[in-house]
Amino acid sequence: MANKELKQQIVAEIKTKLENSSAAVLTDYRGLNVAQVTELRKRMREAGVEYKVLKNTMIRFAAHELGLEGLDPYLEGPTAVAFSADPVAPAKIIYDFAKANKALEVKVGVLEGKVIEAAQVKALADLPSREELLAKVVGGMQAPLYGMVSVLSGTLRSFVYALEAVRKQKEAEA
Repeated sequence: MANKELKQQIVAEIKTKLENSSAAVLTDYRGLNVAQVTELRKRMREAGVEYKVLKNTMIRFAAHELGLEGLDPYLEGPTAVAFSADPVAPAKIIYDFAKANKALEVKVGVLEGKVIEAAQVKALADLPSREELLAKVVGGMQAPLYGMVSVLSGTLRSFVYALEAVRKQKEAEA
């Protein structure tokens, strides 16, 4: 396969990944050693996130074909991209990893086909996980039910106390 055809194939692959992903996070991985990059890739794989080192020119061509504006200023130096169907997962993993390994830096993100700044990627990372949100929803749904049970049991308890008082009164009269 000719070099030009290979490059076109790579650009098409990047374009497809950008189209099919809810989120993509571009990072600068300078300063990470092989063990750290391996650990990062492992965490990404476990979360269903694909993390690839890509050439800036290839990313640039794919972005232009998709009509993504605003990526060009960030395509300098080494770039690795995390592609994911879950918009929060790559941001969370990257920022958690960056806390321990100061060398990893977020350049920019792509969310639902729009370029977002590193600060917005950080905001995504700070969102609670899907499981936490579901737990909060379920808890919110259970709270009124527990309240209703408490009110009903209180009413029944009062009724039982009243019956007990009547019973004692009848015993005292008899």
